Amino acid sequence: MRPDPGEVLHFSEDPTITRFLPHVASTARQRTPYVWAVDHTRSPDYWFPRACPRAMAWSPTAHPLLSPGTTRLHAIEYGWLEPLRTVRLYAYRLPATAFTPFGTGEPHAHVATIPITPLGPPEPVGDLLHLHEEAGIELRVLPTLWPLWDTITTSTLSFSGIRLGNALPRSP
Repeated sequence: MRPDPGEVLHFSEDPTITRFLPHVASTARQRTPYVWAVDHTRSPDYWFPRACPRAMAWSPTAHPLLSPGTTRLHAIEYGWLEPLRTVRLYAYRLPATAFTPFGTGEPHAHVATIPITPLGPPEPVGDLLHLHEEAGIELRVLPTLWPLWDTITTSTLSFSGIRLGNALPRSP
């Protein structure tokens, strides 16, 4: 599930949203109210239940931490496998012209400061494991994210972690 040209996506488990209002998320580092969305490249970051902690890494070329033939890795903990398999996730298509890139360098999201009406009804995203497979994304299921996270954050890979506060605690 990726946006079409001229669109960005917002992923949600709520299929009843008719209008997105700018807000400050409880986990936000900035105080500006935004409507958040993602582009084609970053859509796979959200092929998960909302609360699911995940570690992600990617490289434009082969890398020793990635399986042969892949350039992107996503990892979750075992406790999130069943929610990943059963969540009902929806994508809202939003007009890209209302958004600006957010983040330094390669943007990790797009934001709007005005209310946004979706371009149509939400679309079921479908089988998230299948989406990962179709996109050629290596998906690892681990007892804990922390050893992999520590490895990728000190490697030459580009990386992102989402909802890591929901991961199992680090071992002492």
